Amino acid sequence: MNEETILKLTEEHVKNILSGDGSGHDWWHICRVRKIAVQIAARENADLFVVQLGALLHDIADWKFNDGDFNAGPKLAREWLEKLQVGEDIISQVCEIIKGVSFKGAGVPARMSTTEGMIVQDADRLDAIGAIGIARTFAYGGHRGQEIYNPDVRPERHDSFEEYLNCKGSTINHFYEKLLLLKDLMNTETARRMAVERHRYMEQFLERFYIEWDGKE
Repeated sequence: MNEETILKLTEEHVKNILSGDGSGHDWWHICRVRKIAVQIAARENADLFVVQLGALLHDIADWKFNDGDFNAGPKLAREWLEKLQVGEDIISQVCEIIKGVSFKGAGVPARMSTTEGMIVQDADRLDAIGAIGIARTFAYGGHRGQEIYNPDVRPERHDSFEEYLNCKGSTINHFYEKLLLLKDLMNTETARRMAVERHRYMEQFLERFYIEWDGKE
């Protein structure tokens, strides 16, 4: 089976699983991450096949919806890729990307070991910031039943994954606990350039949010 066919079948497989999700981790998130990853890969001399498979499968079983289990996604991805008779070297690289791609707390290292992993991680982080990132953050906050904002609850620095997993703060706090940190956590020069305007847009949004929260104009 050639690479084009594998990618097409994987695209259809993931679309069937994630279409209609309302948490911000839907099929269209996958589409955007793939597009961004392809753009970065073109400038970073990466294996485009591995990058696309990693992007397509990175949220196939997200730990946030599987009781914090980082092995759920790699397990399902491996089963799928073995079914398509993809080589073990490729499968291992893709599973490593899936297991390591997610942000796990401000104080928790999450550095990818390959260029392809860095690219998928950067693409996923870019889709978490800017206008799309703002929309996704409030979608996920609503999915979790979080308050939009509570001025009595301060943002926290999570120094372990357990702290991050069990965080009960507001959606606005999530900007300070994760989103505003991502610009400086990008792996590639290409992603760092792409992150600048998205980061600035979030800062502008927060400025306006507090003006309206205080009833000012």
